[in-house]
Order: sequence, then structure tokens, then C-alpha cells
Amino acid sequence: MSEAAGGRLRSIEIVEDLTAQSRCDEGFLRLRRLRLRNHYQDGTRSEVYPCDVVSRPGSDAVVAVLYEIDGERRVRVLLRDAPRAPVYLRSAERFVHPDPRVYLSLIELVAGLVEDSDGPGDAGLCRRAAIEAKEEAGVSLRAGQFRVLGGESFASPGTSDEKLRFCCAQTPLSAASAGTGDGSVMEEGACLVALELSDAIEACRSGAIPDLKTELGLLRLADHLGYLPQLRCFIDELPPAVAARYTGLGVAPQR
Repeated sequence: MSEAAGGRLRSIEIVEDLTAQSRCDEGFLRLRRLRLRNHYQDGTRSEVYPCDVVSRPGSDAVVAVLYEIDGERRVRVLLRDAPRAPVYLRSAERFVHPDPRVYLSLIELVAGLVEDSDGPGDAGLCRRAAIEAKEEAGVSLRAGQFRVLGGESFASPGTSDEKLRFCCAQTPLSAASAGTGDGSVMEEGACLVALELSDAIEACRSGAIPDLKTELGLLRLADHLGYLPQLRCFIDELPPAVAARYTGLGVAPQR
């Protein structure tokens, strides 16, 4: 594993808290503070209840799973280690289960928000995946080199309308570099981490990589490749009688 971004970041200071004087409809994140009522098929209605919805611009994001398979059929994946201020600031809060460490950085798969200019359908998702791969990992890939990994997944449906989609592409990881990011301070101090796929999934399960979209993206990649992370082998390396019993979960068709 390369030197983590957390090795360079010492702390994050809150210079000013604008919460009390800010409107819900300004800033990068928008908060809709609503009162709702459910209407049921039998004609009855629920009591009115409050519901807050957090939205980002567009609210659709793509996760780009970049990987390589070497001559010994080992699968390695590329991840990004970068500061994440919202997670870091948890250390100042009180929780039922206190965090065991201060999160100076977080390891994640390459990801980014889908934009109108990317276009609709899976082709648009793959175009955005290629753009994010260049910005965040310095990897030049064509949209056509990406494959969509399954359907959509909501990140936190109780509070946010953000939807995640997953794409993967094979690329030599030696060609990767930290990339430029989006140019904001939020992207400063990022570095790349290359891990064997089984090790990366194990790190997610142990909490060393505490990012849900990353664990899901890695598991979808393993299924897409027909790779069994627990055995560190491909399906075609198993005895034929065992391999014949395997059914992959599949991926969404290209649209």
C-alpha cells in the first residue's frame, strides 16, 4: 500500500460554522424540509409526518472500478486515498459507538457525479466513468472500455436521493497517477492505492476501508469476472463438476 494521504494531513479546522444563518436551498447540498402524507390503495391516508431530503447536484453518481489481471491471474484494483472532512469531523461528536480512530483520510473507489453533458443511458455513465478515471487516477480510457456492473443502488435512502451506478474497466495500474481531481481543496492530498481484489474486500469487511460503495463495487467486479475472492481463483480453475454449479449474478445489459 502506498503512503496514505492521512500521513500528510494533520487535522482539519472548522474556521466558521454557518449552519444557523444558512438557508436549506443554498450551498452544494440542498435540504428539502417537507411534511408528507401517504395515500393508500384502500383510500385511507396516513398522518402528516416530517421528511428531510438531502440532494446533491443531479444526485446520480458513477463508481468506476479500475482493475488489472496479471500474468498469474491475480486481480488488482485501484483505489484512491483522500481526506473526507465530513467523516473526519465525526471525532468531535458523541455517538453510541464511538469511532475507534480519527479518519484523516478514506480509501474509496474512483467516483463522481454524473453531469447533463454525459448523456443518457449506460453510454452516458461510461463517459462519466472515463472522465473520472482521468481526473482522479490519471488513467486514459475510452467510454467504450467500461462495462456497467448491475443496476442502480441508493446510497442512503432514508435521507438522500443519491443514486449510485457502477462501471468497470481493465487497465494497467502502473500507468495510473494521482490525477488532478476537480481542483478543489477537498481533493488535495489524495494518493492512489493498488490492492489485490481479495485483500481489498477483506479490508472493507474488517473496517480498514469503511466505505460501502467501495465494498459493493468490489463484490460486483468479482462476480463480473467470475472470481471467487475467498478462494483467490476464477471459476474456471475449479473442478468442472463444481464450476458447473456456479451461476453469476450478472450485469445489466448495455442500453
